Amino acid sequence: MLDDIKADARERMEKSLQALEVAFARIRTGRAHPSILDDVVVEYYGADTPINQVANVKVEDARTLSITPFEKNMIPVIEKAILKSDLGLTPSTSSDKVRLPMPPLTEENRRDLTKMAKHEAEGARVAIRNIRRDANGMLKELLKEKELTEDESRSGEDEIQKLTDDMVGRVDAMLDGKEQDLMEI
Repeated sequence: MLDDIKADARERMEKSLQALEVAFARIRTGRAHPSILDDVVVEYYGADTPINQVANVKVEDARTLSITPFEKNMIPVIEKAILKSDLGLTPSTSSDKVRLPMPPLTEENRRDLTKMAKHEAEGARVAIRNIRRDANGMLKELLKEKELTEDESRSGEDEIQKLTDDMVGRVDAMLDGKEQDLMEI
């Protein structure tokens, strides 16, 4: 029973880390990367579809993405979707593809993006602490129902605290890496 609680807590904490990775991927650095467009969807035959399912998205050079739609009539739709998204990017269109130049980041933009990254990291820390609280609550329930001894409950709480410390350390390491990426000129 104790192992199940720890395994569940570990699995949920890992999911929080994965969600943080996704959030960090959305925070753009000065470099072009196809994952920047992961949240941008276009209307394709009546259904909202991610851009990467209606077009090839490639890195043309360090600061430019090239989007080549499978159907030419999708070019204006893709252009509108990028303009409507909150990416702050302006596409340029040619006859058969859309180019998405990444403007260089100013110092102020870098600071704002770093603040966003810190906010996302804090959200992940809070989620991990909430998972710890839930796991400790389950241990206390089992102790109350006399399915665990006090020693087992205490050692379980210690192990969950170690797991929490490890996961928070990983969040901090991810944040440090993202901050270095953002502040790199």
